[in-house]
Amino acid sequence: MIDLLETPLNVLHVAACAFLILVVLLQPGKSGGLGAFGGGAAQQVFGGRGATSVLTKITWWTAGIFFVTSVTLAYLSSSTGDSLEKRSAQESPAAPVTPAKK
Repeated sequence: MIDLLETPLNVLHVAACAFLILVVLLQPGKSGGLGAFGGGAAQQVFGGRGATSVLTKITWWTAGIFFVTSVTLAYLSSSTGDSLEKRSAQESPAAPVTPAKK
């Protein structure tokens, strides 16, 4: 049942990751840093931030989806009841390998 949920979450997670990268790269700069010494910060005196744009809202929603899918996938990958020893025994029930004598 968990495997049925894990695949769509992985797809959504990767899509949100790619879209988040794209949206962050599309956003304009805040004209801070070294540009403040040349008079670039004069625009910020009377409200440099301005109204929240649609691009900023999309960024926050995408980041939220990315965070939720990250936490959910981490929980699903660690919530199995089997130990690593039991998993390895189920995957390869072959006899233990002994080194060859020379």
